[in-house]
This record gives sequence, C-alpha cells and structure tokens, in this order.
Amino acid sequence: MELQSDVADTQQQMEQQHFHVLAVDDSPFERKLLERLLRECACKVTCVESGDKALEYLNQLDTYQSNSADSTASLSSSQSPQQEGLKINLIITDYSMPGMSGYDLLKTVKGSSSSWKDIPVVVISSENVPSRISMCLQEGAEEFLLKPLKLSDLKNLQPHLLKSLVHYNKDTKCSTDTGNNNNNDNVVKMNNNVISKRIAMSPEPSERRPKPKELAVV
Repeated sequence: MELQSDVADTQQQMEQQHFHVLAVDDSPFERKLLERLLRECACKVTCVESGDKALEYLNQLDTYQSNSADSTASLSSSQSPQQEGLKINLIITDYSMPGMSGYDLLKTVKGSSSSWKDIPVVVISSENVPSRISMCLQEGAEEFLLKPLKLSDLKNLQPHLLKSLVHYNKDTKCSTDTGNNNNNDNVVKMNNNVISKRIAMSPEPSERRPKPKELAVV
C-alpha cells in the first residue's frame, strides 16, 4: 500500500536525518529548556521569542526555498547541502505571549490559505484552562501540553514529526518526477529515551476534541 511505503521511507530517513523544530516562547528560560530537551532528542531547533518572529522565520524559509529551487533543480542532494535542515517539521508554541499569542499563531499557520497548514503545531502553557485547550485542539493543534515540560513529555510528539515527513514525501514525489527521488528534506531521528506527554484535559467530555462525523455511505 502507498501509506505503508511512505512509512517505510520515513523510518529509513529517520536513521540518517534530523527533524527541525521551531520553538516559540517569550521566556528566555523556557526557550533554553525547550532547546535542551529537543536537542537531547536529536532534533535541530530554531528558537524565536514571539509569534511575529515565528511567521517572519517561516516566510524567510519560503522565500529562500523558492529562490533556490531553480538553481538546485539540476543538482544532486550531495551538491545542495544548503537546503539541509530548512524544512520545519514541528512548531511548539507557548499559548500566552505579548503581541501575537500562541493561539493566534496556530490559527495563522493552520489557515486554509496557509502554505504551512501541514506543519504539526503543539501548544504549551503553564495554565490548565479547559476553554483554551478546547479552542486550540479545535483549531488544529496536535497536542496541548502543560509546563514545566520534561524529556518524557516529548515521546508522543514523534508521530506528529513522522506525519510531517509523510506529507513532505508525498509533495516531493509529485514535484520531482524529473529525477531527484533521493533528494529528501531534512528530518530528525528521535532517541529511545524520548517520552510521553502530560496533556491537559478538560474535566468535561464535551470540551474535548470533537469526534469526526461518520461518512455517509453512498
């Protein structure tokens, strides 16, 4: 099956490459903590201090990749090392930040016209507020994690990293029919010591992520 093939490709790439995580938090201490935990999981990490800076960084990556696409189309992957490590595989953002909040950043990234809507987003917060959790999950967040984060909180993020890679592999197969089947983007290998999250859950079942509607049989 095509999906099984994608998963097999993903597992092969994980043995050789690193996932790139964009960490967004206005606290220097929290950014340092996130960076240390993610690096212990063999992730490449880019830290920014606000939602605006995160969007600026994403736009810069889009511009760079667009400008370099033509010049690198005829090169093998070994000839274009500057593209290694560019793709963002996961965004981790604090909920409460001055200016653009993590929730606003989530909505922008997941917008219907956004070029980043396939990037998994995880929201973190020091406050367990059920209404916030419900809003973020409904807007497309993969997880809502409570601070302080621990190394053991990151294990359940691995499937989301893999999902971002599967999305990328499908896009790459569609856009590289001319040849560069082996020129896959950067991804990240997670160590065995990565771990499970402590997701903040609403005490009311009605505030949890709504179940998808069943498809009608025609």
